[in-house]
Amino acid sequence: MNRRTCRLPVLTVLAASLLSLSAFAASPGNDPAALAKIRDTAMASDYAWERTADMTDLIGPRLSGSPGAAAAVTQVAEAMRKLGAKVTLQPVKVPHWVRGVETGELVEYKGRPNGITQRVVLTALGGSGATPASGLTAPVLVLGHFEELKARAAEVKGKIVLFDVAFDQHMADRGLAGPAYGQGSAYRRDGPRMAAELGASAVLVRSVGGASYRLPHTGGTGLVDGARIPAAAVTAEDAMLMARLAKRGPLSMRLVLTPQTLPDADSFNVIADLPGTDKADEIVIVSGHLDSWDLATGAQDDAGGVASAMAVIETLKKLDYRPRRTIRMIAWMNEENGTRGARGYLAAEQANVGKHFGAIESDNGVGRPFGMRTSAAPAAMKLFGPLQAALQPLGAGVFQRQDALQTGDLSGLERAGVPSFAPLIDTSAYFDYHHTPADTLDKVDPDHLRRHVAVMTATAWFLANMDQPIGRANVPER
Repeated sequence: MNRRTCRLPVLTVLAASLLSLSAFAASPGNDPAALAKIRDTAMASDYAWERTADMTDLIGPRLSGSPGAAAAVTQVAEAMRKLGAKVTLQPVKVPHWVRGVETGELVEYKGRPNGITQRVVLTALGGSGATPASGLTAPVLVLGHFEELKARAAEVKGKIVLFDVAFDQHMADRGLAGPAYGQGSAYRRDGPRMAAELGASAVLVRSVGGASYRLPHTGGTGLVDGARIPAAAVTAEDAMLMARLAKRGPLSMRLVLTPQTLPDADSFNVIADLPGTDKADEIVIVSGHLDSWDLATGAQDDAGGVASAMAVIETLKKLDYRPRRTIRMIAWMNEENGTRGARGYLAAEQANVGKHFGAIESDNGVGRPFGMRTSAAPAAMKLFGPLQAALQPLGAGVFQRQDALQTGDLSGLERAGVPSFAPLIDTSAYFDYHHTPADTLDKVDPDHLRRHVAVMTATAWFLANMDQPIGRANVPER
């Protein structure tokens, strides 16, 4: 063996070492300077704003099964391919419900002048059944809560039942918008089904949300095939009007709702991977949901969330930062009226769920973020100190722990043990626009959106590069 031949193994090892050092240089891990660079790069970019504008202004509403939903799948997939991410379209069957004519008018009440009727502003709820094309006219029974429904069960048959339950804006103003929404949405979800079981001819629900500008708020119901009675949300103002008139005497309404429930449609989750280095088989999800209700363009719910998740990949690609674990952007399909996308993903990944290190979803609008909520194990909370320090200059260093976030698309993964994360944001005005015709791009603050991207990107990167485990979610039994 000559000297030149002897040197070849040495040169090979040296070359491999240099490549390894190069990879490390592009992967600075959770060094404070790297976290600061991620934060500052995100704050200097309008990528998320541009993607939100594309989704809302160019496509518009994106209810599952609609042409808008299909266009959004294509748009997001193409944008992620342009970044060089590994894109997968995961097939999923989704509900296909379409609204039709929706009108209401009060036709009989005590003191009504001859020839006078009053229009009621309403919108069909997702999954609603239909009235005859000519409509139905029936007495209105106004109820304040579920206990009153039980107490007056004998009066329900043949009536249009109105659940007049106000959204608690005082709670929302004090950081409890989520619980306030949960209280109200129970009547939208369960009220139509419960009234149908008692023989109601239709159900109305006072809109679940704030800012009473005579805007109806739609949303899903628990109605199922074979028991789909007409169901609609009425504005807060019209619910209060009907409650006042009902106190005067008998009240009747003519209601026309002609929605259709069509056969399930083919759709997709959009999955875009930024592959990891030495822990590529472990996954950190960052996500939002692609579908929206059909009354507006779903800017807050949830185009801004999807765009923020997309911007995580864009920010790290711009910096040429390579995570140890794979960062997986998911644009979920069908969060609004079925969560079929989330359930399909969980079924496909059931054998691999233990490799999911953590999962982030943004689905509470894009108000100003103050940090993160998480269901990571209690012992792991002290590990997030460097991340909190990096986000503190944005006023976003607060981390709150809960046993379970129960965030829409992540709830199944969380029950399977995957710790969830969600931006901790100001939601005091979120339910003013939620599920209404007013959820449009002008409601999104570009600075808040940039902060969203900074928080989500720094968190995704930090999770993808942690040395220590953060434990598994331990969701309490219901």
